[in-house]
Amino acid sequence: MTRACLLLLWSLCVLASVYAALRMLYAIIANPSRAWVMAVAHDQLANAAANGDPDETISSRADRARGEGQRWGCVLCRLLDWIDPTHCEKSNGV
Repeated sequence: MTRACLLLLWSLCVLASVYAALRMLYAIIANPSRAWVMAVAHDQLANAAANGDPDETISSRADRARGEGQRWGCVLCRLLDWIDPTHCEKSNGV
């Protein structure tokens, strides 16, 4: 019974993801600040899916990993910092 309920919930989550993606696309045009909030929410979802804290972004997690000397954190922060200087450091406030 639990797996059947989770499968139904998964189906609803897929629909919610499609809806959120479409709303974000609209927000990019109509309300960029709202689109940014939705981008952060997607970032946190991806981090939770990767067994991270659901209230933390991947950038923040990468910054902590970099501080601990983990290679993946160093590589990801280097890439993100190339796009947006000090991105990982700034993400700790998110």
